[in-house]
Amino acid sequence: MVGVAFDCLANPLGAVRVTFEKAMTSKTDPKSLNGKDWGAIEVFRDFLSDRETLSQVPILDHSSIGWIQPNSLVRFRGLVQDMLGNEFYVGAYKDGSTWRTNKFTDVASFPMGSEAETSIWERQLLYCVPVPGQNTWTVQRSSQSVVSSCNNWSSQHGEKRQREDAMLEDHMVDQELQGSTSSSKKMREGGVSGQSSQLQESVTDETSGKVCTIPDFDSKYLPCLVKLYDSPESDYKLNDIIEFVGVFTFNPELMAQGDGSTDLSNELFEDALAHLPPNKVPRLHCLVHRKLANHDFLLGSPVIEITPNLIRKTREALLGHLTTVLGNDGLAAECVLLHLLSRVIVHARVDSAAVGKLSLNLTGFTTESYNVFGSQLKSAVQTLLPFTKSVPFSVEYLNSVSLAPRKDYETNRLVSGVLQLAEGTHLTLDETQLKAGMLNSIGVENARLLNNLVELQKVEYDFQFYKMEMPTDVQVLILSEGKSNILPADLVLPFQPSAVGSSVNAGTEALQAWRWYLATLRLSAHDLDPDMQKVIEDDLVAARQEDRSLGSKDFSRWLSMARLISISLGESCLTLEHWQMAKELERRRKERLNEMKK
Repeated sequence: MVGVAFDCLANPLGAVRVTFEKAMTSKTDPKSLNGKDWGAIEVFRDFLSDRETLSQVPILDHSSIGWIQPNSLVRFRGLVQDMLGNEFYVGAYKDGSTWRTNKFTDVASFPMGSEAETSIWERQLLYCVPVPGQNTWTVQRSSQSVVSSCNNWSSQHGEKRQREDAMLEDHMVDQELQGSTSSSKKMREGGVSGQSSQLQESVTDETSGKVCTIPDFDSKYLPCLVKLYDSPESDYKLNDIIEFVGVFTFNPELMAQGDGSTDLSNELFEDALAHLPPNKVPRLHCLVHRKLANHDFLLGSPVIEITPNLIRKTREALLGHLTTVLGNDGLAAECVLLHLLSRVIVHARVDSAAVGKLSLNLTGFTTESYNVFGSQLKSAVQTLLPFTKSVPFSVEYLNSVSLAPRKDYETNRLVSGVLQLAEGTHLTLDETQLKAGMLNSIGVENARLLNNLVELQKVEYDFQFYKMEMPTDVQVLILSEGKSNILPADLVLPFQPSAVGSSVNAGTEALQAWRWYLATLRLSAHDLDPDMQKVIEDDLVAARQEDRSLGSKDFSRWLSMARLISISLGESCLTLEHWQMAKELERRRKERLNEMKK
């Protein structure tokens, strides 16, 4: 009985090669393929369909980059920070009478003569980064034992392949035709072997005797250049969080072309890739990818039967934890819980209004109370949500930082700003640091950007010649001494702690249950039946007749609070009980606001 023809984990390019050769035996013309899949991707989809198999694929990050083998299968989870357009490359070429492919790699695996018949294909380039604000408890780690099969692969397949690789190494030709479909770029051919560069560090390989360059990847922050094949652009967009599974490549031959020390005025460097040298930004040739949401980052989620009683108990425990964190201020804890469950309902955006959001402004903080309760609250949120970020809202900060992403046309790259965040990120703005001072033009613009984020859930991207508003979904919490005059939160509540909890730490099982509760219920569907809608409309009309100052924003807030109370209890439809609970919560909030005014 014949064994497996290839090892998808340790030798993915072998699987690609075998499936391509099989396709060629059926008289398929590689030029007619035009880069489309011939069955290789389906092989990997089948291979990775089992979760246990997927868990064996090592995760490419700053902690694993030192031991993951080039040309092996890896996973990378990251945010799409920039979309670099499309790239042309030699996808297939004729070696004598045999067609071979360069798909899913940077260099040819076999010698390619200058006169060889070729077929030019196209792939998409994404610049991806670790998710901004990702908390450490969400990070999956791969141990070196996971890829032991990769390290032992060459010995398992004998010395013949090693000798072939050594013979072919001198003939490797760069097939990255750094071209683009954009008008500012052109398709180019040719290798880089004649280019010189000043490499940062090199050692002698004991096996081949050749001098090999050591990549100097960042030890704390590892971006990735992802090359996508056979994927419609509708599959992804800017700021999506995506898990890519593909071939990790590192080819020292390409470093001469991408090394930052080379004169960037050379025509070879007009492409964005010139600023992403492979010794600093690893390449991943994607075979399979999927979009991720917050719940995909939960580790050790409870496998239990979901019941209304369980949800109510989890809610009660989480509410008790938040109450302790907030110094026994139960009203503040209820508002924070609804705030943590809120999200922008994409299909319900009305004109410029972001329906479903519930930004929260807790007031009454002093420097002393912020150091205790503000720090405790931020820490609690970090342990509950996968992505969190804190911004010091001060004059000095606003006058100096770049909040909006901007396009750098010299490098043809989108330069990230503080507000380029993934959907579902929680943002805490510390306004207790705001003192009297003068905002310069940068500060005024940054204040406007934050105002738009809080009120409209949109972030302006600066493309120099024009600005583009990008919709987002970021939960905003504002901690301030008095009501913020710059940031218009949906809920404003004076914070009134009565005690400092002796301990606000929670056990692992409790944290896992609360994380699951927030991530799951936040995405749950919710309806409003016609009868309940009529009751609410009558209540709103009566409230308007009693208080003429009430407007559409107030009514929208009441509806959002009622919907979130219903969701927090695990209900999919708003009931009269939930509506009464929302009105009571609003009454208590208004009562506290009036007390503070006296």
